[in-house]
Amino acid sequence: MAEPSREANRPKPKAWLAWSSGKDSAWSLHVARQDGDFEITALLTTVNRTHNRVAMHAVRESLLEGQAAAAGLPLVEVPIPSPCSNEVYEHAMAAAMSQARAEGVAHIIFGDLFLKEIRKYREENLAKCNMTPVFPLWGRDTQLLAREMLAGGLRAYVTCIDPRKLDTSFAGRAFDSKFLADLPVSVDPCGENGEFHTFAWAGPMFSAPISVHSGEIVHRDGFVFADLLPVTAALASD
Repeated sequence: MAEPSREANRPKPKAWLAWSSGKDSAWSLHVARQDGDFEITALLTTVNRTHNRVAMHAVRESLLEGQAAAAGLPLVEVPIPSPCSNEVYEHAMAAAMSQARAEGVAHIIFGDLFLKEIRKYREENLAKCNMTPVFPLWGRDTQLLAREMLAGGLRAYVTCIDPRKLDTSFAGRAFDSKFLADLPVSVDPCGENGEFHTFAWAGPMFSAPISVHSGEIVHRDGFVFADLLPVTAALASD
């Protein structure tokens, strides 16, 4: 019987996954797990401490925690104020990277798709911290990728709309085939240009769905936010 190769016995490098609570980061977790190149040990999320919500996506912290539990991974929260300058953000992230290195983590996995300036920003700032970014979805055709996500069982709701790029009526809708069909041709199917943001509540990256209930639509700071509530909290308030 042949002995296992040294390569097979070598431990995988550890990585954290940058978690926005949306479909792209959720799908990048699924793809990275399938690829099997890294041992993913935590989800890394910036949290707006003014509102106790995921930065930009405006998802409640309790729902974020539900995602982490369903993904079977601990959550590393990076608290930031609102508004938050680049200097404050980078200082907070540098502190998180120090924690990562102390835990033997040298890679951060991102769900970025094609914005070269964002990739360059991540690469340059992580290099300062002796960390390496990984982009498992990079360069994928976003029309095909969006449909691959749906076919693979990912389910999500739209939690944030930039009304300068997309009509406010899309806020709160399910990210599904009808949503994609209704999008104007000027809007990226994955919202990579910031047209919309989502909350992933089911998919192959989760052990069970995260049950949510639609809340109010709020206009704030030039954006339109669709609140989501945990089902238990929503029923208690009815």
